[in-house]
Amino acid sequence: MTDERALYSASEAARALGISLDTLRRWDRAGRIRTERDSANRRLVLASEVERLRGKPDDELSARNRFRGVVRSVEVDGFLARVEIDVTEPARVVAVITREAVEELGLKPGVGAAAIVKSTSVMVER
Repeated sequence: MTDERALYSASEAARALGISLDTLRRWDRAGRIRTERDSANRRLVLASEVERLRGKPDDELSARNRFRGVVRSVEVDGFLARVEIDVTEPARVVAVITREAVEELGLKPGVGAAAIVKSTSVMVER
């Protein structure tokens, strides 16, 4: 969106960020997202605020395991720091597993499952 003064309704902003409306409300109460109120006291979110939370476009890299979000906490301990990020975009994880594993887990469309991403390194960008 080019007009930074353009306003999203709370539900439009949540959809643009890939989060639930309840999450947007919690973020507003916690000060993670700046909102305005209309005359009916409904939350409005500036387009520039949505863009801030979405971050830069991913045109430079081909990595698919990038999960954009908002930093939830930073814990520094000596040389290392633990950074926790609330993911704000919808993400899709694709795994190649054995047929046996699919059968044992009873996997089929619509069934709940968790994807565990294993990596030798996780990088943080801003």
